[in-house]
Amino acid sequence: MQDVDNQIAELTREISTLPKHIAEIARKLEAHERKLEADRAALAANQKDRKRLEGEIQVQQQKISKLKDQMLEAKTNEQYRAFQHEIEYCEKEIRGAEDQILDLMGESEPLERNVKAAEASLKQEKVQVDAEKQQARERTAKDQSELEDLQAERRSIAAQMTPKVLTAYDRVRKLRHGVAVSEAIEGRCSQCHMSLRLQFFQDLKRGEQVMHCESCSRILYYNPPATLENLTGEPAPAARG
Repeated sequence: MQDVDNQIAELTREISTLPKHIAEIARKLEAHERKLEADRAALAANQKDRKRLEGEIQVQQQKISKLKDQMLEAKTNEQYRAFQHEIEYCEKEIRGAEDQILDLMGESEPLERNVKAAEASLKQEKVQVDAEKQQARERTAKDQSELEDLQAERRSIAAQMTPKVLTAYDRVRKLRHGVAVSEAIEGRCSQCHMSLRLQFFQDLKRGEQVMHCESCSRILYYNPPATLENLTGEPAPAARG
């Protein structure tokens, strides 16, 4: 019963852990997807700003072209200088826009690399995540089937136990974190390591009743040491006089 319960506990832990594992890898994937979307948005904003600045340059160039035409019709030096100042202002605006475009181009290069690398990495990661999810689903189904078999085996074993012993076993198992049975080795409980009284140990060896450790309350059992005859199937050699 203890061995079966240990296996049931292990499978139950594994079954409960697998969905958490799937959720964790899904969260990582979502985080990488959000980072990729942020990089894409930054790249799109960069390209939009460049397009806007290129449009502004075109507008200023058109202004300069008109101003130059108007300069040809200037009748006084003051009018000519005024047109010239406006042209210089437009040229300054163009240089400023060109500088911003260069800065944006410098920013866009790493963004483009990041987006391309993230897209390739995310594609591989999605394949891996899908494979892990499938493996987890298959493992869960297998564990669930094994768990049902073990639970059926447990019911079969429980049916062969007296209600009193079964009740005591279940009570101690809950009290001692799932471990209700302990082997007595060299006069000690192998779980709590407390020494057993000599008479108690002798009674345990006889195996006539279910006995509990007087310290931790676990059900004790005793395995006699293996003899040479037990190991080889041959009688042990007689002692020499």
